[in-house]
Amino acid sequence: MHVCGKGYGGFNVTDNNIKNIDFSTQCLQGGEESGGYMGDKLPVTVTVILPTRNEEEALGPTIDAIPRGWCKDLEIMIVDGNSTDRTREIALEKKIRVHLESRKGYGRAYRTGFDVAKNDIIVTMDADCTYPAELVPTLVKRLLDDDLDFITCDRLSLAEDGSMSGIHGFGNWALSFTARMLFGYGIKDSQSGMWVFRKSIFDNDAMRPTNDGMPLSEEMKILARRVLGKKKAVEISVPYRPRVGEAEIHTWGDGWKNFKFLFARRLGLHRTVSPWGGRESNPDSLNKDLPEQKK
Repeated sequence: MHVCGKGYGGFNVTDNNIKNIDFSTQCLQGGEESGGYMGDKLPVTVTVILPTRNEEEALGPTIDAIPRGWCKDLEIMIVDGNSTDRTREIALEKKIRVHLESRKGYGRAYRTGFDVAKNDIIVTMDADCTYPAELVPTLVKRLLDDDLDFITCDRLSLAEDGSMSGIHGFGNWALSFTARMLFGYGIKDSQSGMWVFRKSIFDNDAMRPTNDGMPLSEEMKILARRVLGKKKAVEISVPYRPRVGEAEIHTWGDGWKNFKFLFARRLGLHRTVSPWGGRESNPDSLNKDLPEQKK
């Protein structure tokens, strides 16, 4: 049994870093332990979105690592892309929301999840034990305390040994460097998938990402800096840890798509393939119409 996010001390969020936290072990073999938040309950509602496809090995520990009881209402939701393993069953066993999105793509899952999330603050991360789920309350508090609209989490500064292969590390650096050169937005990690933001940013159509694939990650940061501004959209360094389970990412194919998107976006040649938001026909555990709920 894996345990994600074991062990951390006091919280101290500085301008661009999170310090004084013991991140010594993230995914362990052994008993269950979830992060605890020691501050006052935050007066906001929060949805944590986890895009999934065949994440049965790490989904349970990822869910368990998200602290509870620290905000007015916490919704944890997977947006599942037709998993063929027990991903959806595990989510239902953990009593979290499951939204099924048959249209393919990492970006497509988020463009649906952003729309159907029911709460005011949205937090995103992967369901593979790589991101520090125990820091979700701290990051949300930072968003509120500093009156921010968007936080993206830099993985590169505090990445643990073994969390990223040499080729992935180089690819992330190359993509991030290219994005900074093309857009001048000052983001260190263009590919991070952990963000904390107000759902209301999408009231402005200009802030809605257009890409259904992996490039949505870099697009979110480009839009946030351009539309919200550098004072409202900031980057904070957090730990990044070794993945649990097999990755769905295709190193060369996804990397090339990311590079192409950066130049297409800069030249205004990118296209929106599918409309914003979810579909009424998408099965959702709230409606009790998932295939697993009909058995």
